[in-house]
Amino acid sequence: MKKMTFKSIKEKAETMDVYEAFKWLTSISDAHGVQVKKLADRYHKKVLQLEEENERIIAMSALELEAYSQGYQFVGGMDEAGRGPLAGPVVAACVILPPGIMLHKINDSKKLTPALRDKLFDEITDKAVAYGIGTVDSVTIDRINILEATKKAMELAIKNMRIKPDFLIIDAVELPVDIPQKILAKADEKSISVAAASILAKVTRDRIMEEVEEKYTGYGFAKHKGYGTKEHVLAIKEKGLCPIHRRSFTSKFV
Repeated sequence: MKKMTFKSIKEKAETMDVYEAFKWLTSISDAHGVQVKKLADRYHKKVLQLEEENERIIAMSALELEAYSQGYQFVGGMDEAGRGPLAGPVVAACVILPPGIMLHKINDSKKLTPALRDKLFDEITDKAVAYGIGTVDSVTIDRINILEATKKAMELAIKNMRIKPDFLIIDAVELPVDIPQKILAKADEKSISVAAASILAKVTRDRIMEEVEEKYTGYGFAKHKGYGTKEHVLAIKEKGLCPIHRRSFTSKFV
């Protein structure tokens, strides 16, 4: 039987599951020389990295699995984006994931690149049992304060779900709703469903701010997303406030 070229071996391995590729490369490495042995070593490292990632995801799913073991059927993770900016809405999301789902590379949205957030956004919205997103604008934030606006956005997120959660895991905020809740600091780092919610909220809000850049030019909203960067503060001082600025957050700049 004719030996495969290294190029064809590498290409075939790339079409395989990481575990299958490692097993196959190991089985043929003695017959195909040093290059294939080195390739098998690289796949071994990938296997170890994947196993480590799987363990991390399992650990992030512990809160959800505990709730399911207690008899709850629809465990929702809840988080928000946009509590701190000088402009734009606060956005909340609630996500119910299938028990045991493996969403590789998921984490607190702030720790992910924009490209990875977008990829995970699509994966989450495709695979979630249900999700909802709620948005509260800057006028309402000024009227009722940011904490109450955050709660309102979270309640809207639940309202917008096709299946309502019967248990909530929430990052830091207790909601005035008749649903059992587990409130945790940094829940977006500890709970897979809260991390998923943080990604939906962050990506949704970022896209809103990119759209308003076209309407309110010169502030740099697409870049800083409304946060109080030096560039943004200078633009406020030069141009004044626009309709999406939070008056209660910007009084010291005008």
